[in-house]
Amino acid sequence: MSVRRLADEQPASFAFTPENEALCRKEMAKYPPGRQASAIIPLLWRAQKQNGYWLPKPAIELVAHMLDMPYIRALEIATFYTMFNLAPVGKYYIQFCGTTPCVLAGADAIKSVLEKRIGPQHQVSADGLFSWLEVECLGACCNAPMVQINDDYYEDLTPENFEKLLDDLASGREVKTGSQIGRVSSEPVGGLTSLTSLYGNDGRSGPGSVG
Repeated sequence: MSVRRLADEQPASFAFTPENEALCRKEMAKYPPGRQASAIIPLLWRAQKQNGYWLPKPAIELVAHMLDMPYIRALEIATFYTMFNLAPVGKYYIQFCGTTPCVLAGADAIKSVLEKRIGPQHQVSADGLFSWLEVECLGACCNAPMVQINDDYYEDLTPENFEKLLDDLASGREVKTGSQIGRVSSEPVGGLTSLTSLYGNDGRSGPGSVG
C-alpha cells in the first residue's frame, strides 16, 4: 500500500464559490442532524473540481469545519481514496487504464504516447496542460484501450488518434468524447449484428431506439 501525503506547497486559503457552497449545503441536507459527516466524499470532490482537480490542505480543513468533524478524520479520507489528487495536476488530468483488457487491445502504445509527450506519471507538462496516472480498470473494457480525461471517457484509442486528441486539447479545439473511431456505445466495431429490428442497423434509428 502506497503512502499518500499532501503536497509540500499549499495555497494560503480556500473558499467555495457561492454556487459550490450551495451544492455542498444541498448534499449535507440529505442526512439527518448529527450525520452530516456522511457527505464528506461529495464535498471533497466538489472542492477538488473547483481547485483544478487537486485537493489542497485548506480545502480539507474547510470541509471538516463545515461537517463539524475533526480535521484528522477528513484527512484520513482524502489520503485513503485515490480519486483525490493531493498535488497539482495538469489542466487535462489523464487517467490511463493499464489493466488486462486495455493492455491486450494495445494500451502499451497509448502509454508510450503519454511518456513521450508528457513524461513520467505525476509530472505536469511544462505548459501546465497535461499530467497522467496509470489506474485500475475504468469499466470501458469493450472499447479498450481508453483513458479518462477530467470527467470524460475517450475510447477506442490508437497512437494516432490519441496524439490528435492531445493536440486538439492543447490547441483549444473541440474534441469528441467516447469512441474515437465512431463506434456507437459498446456495439461491435462493424456495427450491430443482432437486434437490428429494434435498434436499426446504425444502432440509432430503430423503432425501439431513443432519439
